[in-house]
Amino acid sequence: MQRINLELRITNQFYAVFMAQERLSISRTELENAEQNYSIIKDKVEVDLLPRSELYQAELNLANARSSLENRIVTLENAKEQLKQSIGMPLNEDILVLAELSFEPVTIDLETAIEHGFRTRLELRQRQIDTERLEFDMIRTKALNEFKGNVDLSIGLIGDNKDFSRIYDNPTQNPRVLVSFTVPIFDWGQKKARIKAQQLNMQINEIDAVEERKDIELDIRQTYRNILNQQNQVSLAEQRVLNAQRTYDLNTERYRNGELSGMEMSQFEEQLSDVKVSRLETLIEYKTELLYMKIISLYDFEKNVSVVPDLSTLETNVRIRNKK
Repeated sequence: MQRINLELRITNQFYAVFMAQERLSISRTELENAEQNYSIIKDKVEVDLLPRSELYQAELNLANARSSLENRIVTLENAKEQLKQSIGMPLNEDILVLAELSFEPVTIDLETAIEHGFRTRLELRQRQIDTERLEFDMIRTKALNEFKGNVDLSIGLIGDNKDFSRIYDNPTQNPRVLVSFTVPIFDWGQKKARIKAQQLNMQINEIDAVEERKDIELDIRQTYRNILNQQNQVSLAEQRVLNAQRTYDLNTERYRNGELSGMEMSQFEEQLSDVKVSRLETLIEYKTELLYMKIISLYDFEKNVSVVPDLSTLETNVRIRNKK
């Protein structure tokens, strides 16, 4: 469980660095486009083909692109250092993360996830251990203040000789018998109160076990629905990127021909950048939900293998080995 949780933490930090790199790449592209547009607008303003207000807007767009680039550089360096700290790398070494975020739908069987989670989640096994412990405590509680008798019998020999090797040549026998009884007369209701308290503890533990199973099933069901939703969102995000790219390419020509203002072109460029980032975020959320499903069900649906040994199978094997 510690290994899987570590995998989740490192994965999140890895994707944080990857997203920071992608945003920085998008910012560099935006800056290049802003510089090209500024050069085009400047030439047209100088020959009075466009009003000077368009030049001011182009300068503003260029300044915003440079500011965004600087901010993305800072964000990337911070994300890198967090990842390097987690994986034990020196902070002064530079790294570059690479990822192929391809969308491959994973089929998840909800009933299998729930059943496997019930069999392997250690919290439920701990509840079983608590139940068994409380049953033993009840046996001890019921045994309080009962009639008890003890019989102790000892047969000993006493030897006395200055020569240790002859100490038992003339031994003296020392038999002893001790009989004791404990007869409860009245305990002022102590035993009944203890039994009732123990019964309440057992009921509380049983209720907690039922609620814990519900929480596990609820978590698995919600994650399952999130995965299905993310699959649809990824498909939609890819279509939005395609449409935004086509729109941007068409309006770039219109802008260079003077049919669009700098403000309008800036909006189309911002829209394209947003949908590209949104697509990557949607893919990462999908990958993260798959990893979270592996954690809560302890089953890897991408590889169709169990993450941990089945506790019921493990207990059976232990019993077989003990019998042998």
